[in-house]
Amino acid sequence: MMINITVENGEGVRQNLEIPDDMNLSLMEALKAYEYKILATCGGMALCATCHVQVLQGLAGLPPQNDAEMDMLDTLPDAGANSRLACQLRVDESMEGAIFKVMAEEEE
Repeated sequence: MMINITVENGEGVRQNLEIPDDMNLSLMEALKAYEYKILATCGGMALCATCHVQVLQGLAGLPPQNDAEMDMLDTLPDAGANSRLACQLRVDESMEGAIFKVMAEEEE
C-alpha cells in the first residue's frame, strides 16, 4: 500500500509524496529518497536533530515520542509541541494525509 503525505520545504513549497509502507522506512529515509536536503548526521539514532520536522496536520494519529526523541527536541530552540524527529517516525497508515514541514535542511 502507498501512504500519501504532504511535505513543505523551507521555502513553503509543498509536494505530495507517495511512500510504500512495506519497506519499514523512517520518514527521514523517505525524505532523503525524495532528495530533501536533510543531513541526518546520526543516521537515525535520535542523537542530532538534523531531521527535525513540524507536523502541520495529523499529529494526533502519530505514535507518541520516545524518551530519546523528547530529549533531543528539548535541545532545539525552534521545537514546539508539533515537532518530531523524522528518523523516529516509521511510515505507516498512521501518516496517511499528514502534512510535515522540514525544519532542518542543509544549506546549499
